[in-house]
Amino acid sequence: MEASISRNWTVGGRSLCAGSRLALGDGQEHGDDPAWDAVEAVTLYERLEREVIPEFYTRDDRGIPTAWVARMRESMARLTPRFSANRTVREYTEQHYLPAAAAYRSRIANKGAIGMQMVNWQHSLEQKWAKLRFGELKVETKGNNHLYEVQVYLNDLDPNAVRVELYADGISGGAPVRQEMKRIRQLAGAPGGYVYSTAVSAARPPADYTARVIPNCDGVAVPLEAAHMLWQR
Repeated sequence: MEASISRNWTVGGRSLCAGSRLALGDGQEHGDDPAWDAVEAVTLYERLEREVIPEFYTRDDRGIPTAWVARMRESMARLTPRFSANRTVREYTEQHYLPAAAAYRSRIANKGAIGMQMVNWQHSLEQKWAKLRFGELKVETKGNNHLYEVQVYLNDLDPNAVRVELYADGISGGAPVRQEMKRIRQLAGAPGGYVYSTAVSAARPPADYTARVIPNCDGVAVPLEAAHMLWQR
């Protein structure tokens, strides 16, 4: 992945702070690829040897490393707004604290009616989850899409209490695919048995995708508050 040399380095007993101009990598995620780690390590050491360290030790007649000072100033100008405490507090407030406060107010409204519904939903999951199972899975490729159908046996669990989806890991560090599957019909002679279906791009092989069942309830943080998960394989 891309990394900026903005950490502290120690050369000759002195702490160095390199500027943000020395970016490493191609901006992509490469996971734990040892070959890519080696490439970035070579690049890092070359940058240190040819740019960072010479700038630090090259001084003017007053003993000031002018190029290094310029790099530090640029680093501070670029990085301070991004890594400041003000930005951190603002983002935590906007993205976490305020939504959490709103969720709390929603749960306690009307004498906790919504909160009680959530508790009942969780109790139902605890009691009935062990009986959930998958049946037959069918995959058919038509044109640019893979068409999936999977049998899911929920027994007496409310179908609205769960979400059935098709999952595939992300590619090159990208986001995973999470495609919701729609309940299209009930299985004849099988109370609590349903067929779910969806279509995904055929750009990836069918084996990349796996059906799974996860809890589903408006306002509940899954999997933080309901960690159940059932994989088709």
